[in-house]
Amino acid sequence: MKHSKTAVVAVGGNALIIDEDHRSIPDQYLAAVSASRYIVDLIELGWRVIITHGNGPQVGFILRRSELSISEVPPVPMDYAGADIQGAIGYMFGRALRNEFAKRKMDDRPVSVVTQVLVDAQDPELERPSKPIGSSLEEGFAKKYAEKEGWTVREEPGLGWRRVVASPRPVAILEIDAIRDLVNSGYVVVACGGGGIPVSETKDGVFSGVEAVIDKDYVSSLLAQAVGADLLVILTAVEKVALRFGTKEEQEIGSLSILEAQRYLREGEFPKGSMGPKVEAIVEFLENGGAAGLITRASSLTAAMAGRTGTWFYSDEGIPDFVGS
Repeated sequence: MKHSKTAVVAVGGNALIIDEDHRSIPDQYLAAVSASRYIVDLIELGWRVIITHGNGPQVGFILRRSELSISEVPPVPMDYAGADIQGAIGYMFGRALRNEFAKRKMDDRPVSVVTQVLVDAQDPELERPSKPIGSSLEEGFAKKYAEKEGWTVREEPGLGWRRVVASPRPVAILEIDAIRDLVNSGYVVVACGGGGIPVSETKDGVFSGVEAVIDKDYVSSLLAQAVGADLLVILTAVEKVALRFGTKEEQEIGSLSILEAQRYLREGEFPKGSMGPKVEAIVEFLENGGAAGLITRASSLTAAMAGRTGTWFYSDEGIPDFVGS
C-alpha cells in the first residue's frame, strides 16, 4: 500500500495498564495488542505511522525492583531505566504490530529504535527537580539514599517520601536521521519511548546520560516536526478534551483553532499535570508547520479520523481535507 501522509501517534504509558488488577507484563502486552489494532486501522487508511509511547508506570516498576534489591545490587540510574523500558515496550509493540499485519495480510514491517534525546545542560528545569518517580519511601530510606546517591527527595502529604527528578525540555533527537530513513523505507517505527533517554553534550562532543525524565508529548511534537509529519495524534484516557474539566460546567470540545488553544493555555484552562502538556505539544507542532493535531482515546481513533469524535486542532489554514476523509 502506498502511504501519502505521515502521522506521529503518541500512546500514553498508562494506556498499557488498564487498572490496578492488570499490571503484569502479559496484561500490558494485551493492552499493546489492543492499541496496535487501532493504529493498524490508521495505516490501512493510507498513513505512514511513527509510534511513541509513555513509560511512567513501567519505569516506576523498574525503580521499585531496584529499591527492593538495593542491599544486594547497585541502584539503576534513570537513563538506564529509560533505555530498559524503551526496549521492553518497543518489543511489545513490535510483536503486536507484526502479528496484526500478518492477520490482515499486510506487508508493513515494524521496527523499534532505542532513542536518545538531547537536553540543554543549562536548562533551568534541571535545577528544579519536581517529577515524582518510583514508589513511596520510608523517610529514613529516602534520606539515606539522598545522601548516598545524590537523590532529591521530598515528602508528599499522605503519600510518604518520594524521589523526584527534573523534567527538561527536549532539544534534539539523536537518532532522527535513522528514524527518517526507516520511515522512508516503509517501516512502521516505534521511537522516543518515554520521552527518549535524556542525554547532554559537552563542548567536546561527549554525551552523558542525565538523571531526568522528558515529557513524551513534547518529544512527540519535536519528532513530528523533525520528520515533517502532517498529523500529531495523542492517545489518552478520554475521548475528547474538555473545558472546565471535572466541574458541573464541563464542556467537551470537538475542535480548536491554534489561536483558541493558545488562549486557553494562557488562561490556565489545561493543567500542567494532565492535559496541559498535550495541548502545548500540539500547539508547538502547528506553530512549526504541522497541519493538524488530534487528542482522543485509542478505541476512538478510527471514528475520530472519520471526523465523528475526538478533539481536532488545526492551524490558521483551517481543518485539513484528510479529516473525515
